Amino acid sequence: MKTRRVTLVDVARLAGVDKAIVSRVVNADPSLVIRPDTRERVLEAISNLGYRPNVAARSLRTAKAGTLGLVIPDFANPVYAEIITGAESAALAKGHVLVTGSSTGAHSSMDRYLDLLGQGRVDGLMLAGPTTAAEQQKLESLGLPWMMVNRRDTGEHHRYVILDDAQAAKLAVEHLLELGHRKIVHVAGPFGADTARRRATGYRQAMRVPDIPVRAEDIARGDYTPRGGAEAMAELLRKGAEPTAVFVANVAMAVGVLDTLRRADLRVPEDVSVVAVHDLPLAEHLVPALTTVRMPLQDLGARAVDLLLASSPEDEVAEVVRTAMELVYRESTAPPAAG
Repeated sequence: MKTRRVTLVDVARLAGVDKAIVSRVVNADPSLVIRPDTRERVLEAISNLGYRPNVAARSLRTAKAGTLGLVIPDFANPVYAEIITGAESAALAKGHVLVTGSSTGAHSSMDRYLDLLGQGRVDGLMLAGPTTAAEQQKLESLGLPWMMVNRRDTGEHHRYVILDDAQAAKLAVEHLLELGHRKIVHVAGPFGADTARRRATGYRQAMRVPDIPVRAEDIARGDYTPRGGAEAMAELLRKGAEPTAVFVANVAMAVGVLDTLRRADLRVPEDVSVVAVHDLPLAEHLVPALTTVRMPLQDLGARAVDLLLASSPEDEVAEVVRTAMELVYRESTAPPAAG
């Protein structure tokens, strides 16, 4: 038999109060003034009857969907799985459900997600992928909460939270310098990627310390995929870079870098050391196990949710999550061979 849903009327009858009192207790109305024993009686009735608020009805009354959106560039990139995990945990802790979508693909344009925000289908939107000037303008015109995640926005009104990618790059390159490397090349991320710019900046800053010049032929760009890393490493070798070490902008490209070096009969780390940003589970299972810089991706996702819910759309937000990063030293880096 189907069990009837417990209602506010049932709770009010058992507690001996009006149902409006029950509603205000359930919703933690700060203006409600009642005797402590009355409040206790209502709470006891709620517990005894197993009453659960009707979330759908409440969302209609409050004009809140109880849902947050997170748009990422690509589900195939495991970095975003970490960000999603942190964002989802924070959203649930604050009574929201996280809906995640991709900004790539024929049926997944950014406009569709902006329309959801404008229709009130989500209470706030986080964007981890690139946006056009028109999309940025539409975001600002909606007057609803939004936040850029892992990238800085391009508009005049800043609302973003990022990691210290420049510092992560410096950690990686300084590790190579401490091992004794001087011929260090960089497999960078794509043009237009804010994370790629910040990591390239960190690479250059670290290379200035021992006064080692960075030449144009010491940097090649990939698209954050294994294929992109393989092609960028092949380009560096064609240019005659002859590196003893490679700093790679992300783990996915490092997979391709290792493959290109193997095909060129260069051993890692005996001939060339390799270090990459992000410590994902696959890093320790590569051959050789990859040295990485572990970054607080889950903290980034959680902080994005906190800032989204705590700030008004017109507030300026420009925050760098500075949770400690860590170099994870594995088999892919070693001192350069003598001579």
